[in-house]
Order: sequence, then C-alpha cells, then structure tokens
Amino acid sequence: MRGLTLPLLLLAALTFLVGLGRGAITDADEAFYAEAAREMVESGDWVTPFYNHETRFQKPILYYWLTAATYAITGGPGEAGARLWAALSGIGLVLVTAACARRWFDDGVALLAGAIAATSFGYFFIGRMALPDLPLTFFITLAIWAGWVATLEQVRQPRRWVLLSAAAMALGFLTKGPVGVVIPVLVLVPVVLMERRSLNLRLADIVAGAVLFVVLALPWYAAMWLRHGDAYLEGFFLGDNLERFATDRFNDPRPWWYYLPVMLGGLLPWTPLMLVWVHPVWRFLTRRKDIGTIDLRLLLWAALPLLFYSLSVGKQPRYILPVLPPLAILLSASILERTRDWRSLDGARVRLRRPLTIALGALGAGGLLMLLAALLWRAQPLLINVAPSFTMAAAATIAVAGLAVVWTGVSGAWRQTPVVLALAAAVTFPALQYGALSGTGDDTVQQVARAVVSARTANEEVGTYDVFVRNLVFYTRFRTMDLIGDDQLSAFLGSPNRVLVVAPAEAVDRMERDLKIPLRRLAEFPYFNEAGIRLRTLLEPDLSRDITRVVLISNR
Repeated sequence: MRGLTLPLLLLAALTFLVGLGRGAITDADEAFYAEAAREMVESGDWVTPFYNHETRFQKPILYYWLTAATYAITGGPGEAGARLWAALSGIGLVLVTAACARRWFDDGVALLAGAIAATSFGYFFIGRMALPDLPLTFFITLAIWAGWVATLEQVRQPRRWVLLSAAAMALGFLTKGPVGVVIPVLVLVPVVLMERRSLNLRLADIVAGAVLFVVLALPWYAAMWLRHGDAYLEGFFLGDNLERFATDRFNDPRPWWYYLPVMLGGLLPWTPLMLVWVHPVWRFLTRRKDIGTIDLRLLLWAALPLLFYSLSVGKQPRYILPVLPPLAILLSASILERTRDWRSLDGARVRLRRPLTIALGALGAGGLLMLLAALLWRAQPLLINVAPSFTMAAAATIAVAGLAVVWTGVSGAWRQTPVVLALAAAVTFPALQYGALSGTGDDTVQQVARAVVSARTANEEVGTYDVFVRNLVFYTRFRTMDLIGDDQLSAFLGSPNRVLVVAPAEAVDRMERDLKIPLRRLAEFPYFNEAGIRLRTLLEPDLSRDITRVVLISNR
C-alpha cells in the first residue's frame, strides 16, 4: 500500500479537504451536529447532547464528541471544524477501499478502486457536510473487510483482525446506533456460511472481540440510561431506529426502487463505465461464465445492504453510501480487465482492441461533466453569494475536463480513460466548491444572524418561520424558536414583549394584510436555497421564483 497511499491521499484531499470551511452550515441535519457540538463545549456536558439548548436524543454521541473536541482544540466552532471528521472519514474510506482491492486483486485495481471512491459525487457531497453518515460508512466498510480477513483468510494473527472488526462495529454503533452492527453482520454471516471454509479462529478470539465491543460501545448508553432512565432507551432504540425503518414518521415513504437511481447517481461520473459489465452479465445469464468467489463476495456486499435499505419505509439518499465501496472495487477490476494489455502463454504481448463499452462510457462520463458545466453556467444568476467570475471559471474548467474524457475515450489513448476521468473529477470537485457552493463573503444565513444579534437589545425571544429553522442558532449562539404555521407565528408576534422573527417576505406580507398586525421591518436579504435545487431550477432559472426575500421583523 505504500506506493498507493500518497497518490490516493492527494486525490482524496482535493475531494474532501479543499475549501472545506467555505460555505455556511445550511443543511437542516448538518445544523443539528454543528450546533449540538458547540453547545457541548459551551455547557461542559459531554454525556447528554443538546441542540438549541434542549436535549437531543435522536443520535448517539461519537460525532458530537469528535466535533466538540475539534472546536475545543481549534479555539471555537466553525464550518471546517464541524465537517472535518466527515472529510477525514472520506479519506479513510478511500484508503480502506484500496487496501481491500489490493488484498483481493492487485495494485492497479487497488489504485483505481480508491480513485473511484475518492472521485464519486455521492462521497464528495456528503464528505463536505457535518453529518455522521460518511464516518458510519467508513466503520461499516472497515468492519466487513476486517471480518472477512479474520474468518476467510489464513492470516498469522486473526485475533488482530477480529479486534479491528469489533472496534469498527462498536464505533459505528456509537455513531448511528444499531445499523453500525446490523449491516456488517448482514454481509459477513451469509458470505462466511456460503464459502463454508473452516474458520481460522479460536473461541478466545471471538470472546476478545465481544469484550472489546462491549467496552467501547456500551458505557455511554449505560450513562444515558442512568441519567435519563428507560424512556431514553425506548425512545432511541424503538422510536428513532425501529420506527425510522418501519414507518413514515421521520421520512416520507418512497418506492422500493428508490435507491437504484440514488446509487447510480452516487457513483457519478463513473456510472457510464458500468457498461463494461454488460458482456460479463450476459455471459453469466447465458451460463457461459460463472461468478468468481471474490466477485460474488463483492456483489453480496453491495446487494445485501441495498436490499435491507430498500425494504425500509423511511428512506434517505445518504443511507445507501455503504454499497459504494464494493461497487468501486468491482468496477475497477472490470475496467482494467478491458484496458490492460496482457501476455499470451508464449510471453508475447497482446494489445487489446478498444471495447465499445469503454468508448461509450467515456462519451457518457465526459458528456455528463459538460452538461454539468452548462447547467452551472445557466444557474449563475441564482448564485447570489458567489462572484460571477468564479462561476464562469468553474463552468469552463468542468467543460474542459469533460471534453478531455471524451477525447481520451475515442482516441488512441483510450487505455488512459480511467486515469483521465479520475483527474477530471478531481478538478471538477474544487471547481464546484468555489464556483457554486461557496462564496467569498458571508452566506445569507450569516448575514441574517449578524442582523439579529445587532437588533436584539434586551434578550428578546427570536423566532424562525419557514426559513433558517435549524441553522440560525449556530450563528446567533442563542436559542431560537421554530414557528410552525400562521397561528404560531401570529401568536408569537402578538406577545406583549418585543420579539424578533426571521421569515420569508411573503409570510410577513400576509400577516400585515390578513391579520392587520403592525410590524417593523428591520432588514431584508435575498436568499437562494441550494438544498431546494430541482432540475427545473437549473434548466429555467427564474429570479422572481427561485430567490426568496428573507425579512427580519419585530412586533414593536
């Protein structure tokens, strides 16, 4: 791995670290973790998480601990500190994917598999958000790989691998709960039973792993149970986990096939190169080729979590991230099989003809990058916090990168398609970060927070209505009230004391017009919600429709 580590680290740094602190905390779920970690440092309570100065029991403690420790070490909360451990988990995931591929294939497959993991859109977007999903994916991937090495390979000291797998599951359990154990077990056990090999383990190795899991995973849950009683355990394990899986309480119900396009989108820009699988799949279906042991192992690694999550009622795109590492390894092996020259039995070098799937995959991948450049150029008027010159430069850079991929795939240099595509994606990600996702100045939520702090003269209550309902508290650093519906908004504004509200201008207009509530408009800001982007937004940007006017008001 030594020769692979440096290039993969450089590639992953472009994906996960460049511009990490640019762009405000805007995603609603991201705000939970960034703010709860800030309140943990502020309060000194490192056992019970608080968000908006109220207990938050929905998720375990590990991401809060890591982020709070980062705040404490770096001197205070910030966007980069909130996202750091997600980014580092992305880099770790790249290295684990490469290590796994190297163990089962060779250095070339390992390098490309790591590059695919480092340059996939799914990991890029999640790795730049203060969310525990990428750390969870890293722990799940590490647990599965180490568990298979311990059980299916004749290694000298299997106990080390058992302990590594157990530690990864324990940390996953502390990151997002039971799913950190369920997914590894769901993948490990069927493969071990299917391959029917004699386990290279002793009972003492298994006991050591179980003890390590208990020591790492359970003390915090025990502390929460002692502090908050049975209600915490019931609320977390039954409410936030079982109900999240089996009901639509937390997420709207989605069809069973929901994760299939999400998975394909997460692997972009590599998805078009999946065409290399057409011929092997056809040969398998016509019974002219069997699936090898390692290939079947990787397929089950991807398929079993996909099936598990597809059976759930509540679905979120980022839940499916653990299926991408085995797909990256499979795709890497298939691509290199069709782009490498090989030697015949007499030692003569046989040069391959360009497969149609490589050319078509390059056309598709490069075409998608050029389409992304066109959409970015078209959306420029909506990116109100980004300098137009940055957006135009980013669009041009991405278009050139896409054109390079197309040219490589159809030219005599077609064997270099995976290298060029990896470099094109590595260029695209920083271009997107600086040209679309973050500006040179403060984002709208930061401007609004500054106005709120200035207008608050006597500890007045602050409410948010239909905008910045979770992230404003991170920037004001005092409690805000989420107002739901016109009745709550009206009652809040009817307080005998002075209060402040941040709301869309149309809601304020409605209050003044319909309820005859006299209001003072203290400040107004244009706001574009990147999280609400739809295809129509990019194809037909409309400033009057897509830009919201956010108003800070007081009732007196």
